[in-house]
Amino acid sequence: MRTEIRIAGFGGQGVLMCGIVIAKAASLFDNKYAVQTQSYGPEARGGASRTEVVVSDEQIDYPKVENPQIFVAMSHEALIKYIDDIQEEAILLIDPDLVYQEQIQDIITQKKLQVYHSRATQTAEETIGKKIVANIVMLGSFVESTGIISVEAAKESVLDSVPKGTEELNMKAFEEGRKIVEKIN
Repeated sequence: MRTEIRIAGFGGQGVLMCGIVIAKAASLFDNKYAVQTQSYGPEARGGASRTEVVVSDEQIDYPKVENPQIFVAMSHEALIKYIDDIQEEAILLIDPDLVYQEQIQDIITQKKLQVYHSRATQTAEETIGKKIVANIVMLGSFVESTGIISVEAAKESVLDSVPKGTEELNMKAFEEGRKIVEKIN
């Protein structure tokens, strides 16, 4: 089964790292096929950026995400820029402190989206004490809400991807993300 995932935010939030960790978890630790691509504007830090991941049980013959079944939005600007082609009944995982759900309620209703909230940035700042791990908090919420990759594979991938010496911090962020995600509708 092919699953198309889009993660979007602004440059500097670790969106690209999040996609790399998901693809690595799927391909190296869950024995699935995965391909990851990325795109960011010339502003890089601060401008809208996105990463896309395709995960499949079979070989992937086309790496482009055309209609994501899962969309993770870490900024409102990126959500607005990249939501147009989301599938009906897709999962939309947002940081409600940075994405204004009421402004996209028509799309949510029209496409019958399953909406999840993860206060990833607030949790990274207040619970973990480091805003820089908001992407790993969101990753924990992604794993918990979608089941696309296993918890163990995600942990292995995080440990394999983060800078040495930050493993404990990132594992705490991942676990907090799993705890705080909540389904809205």
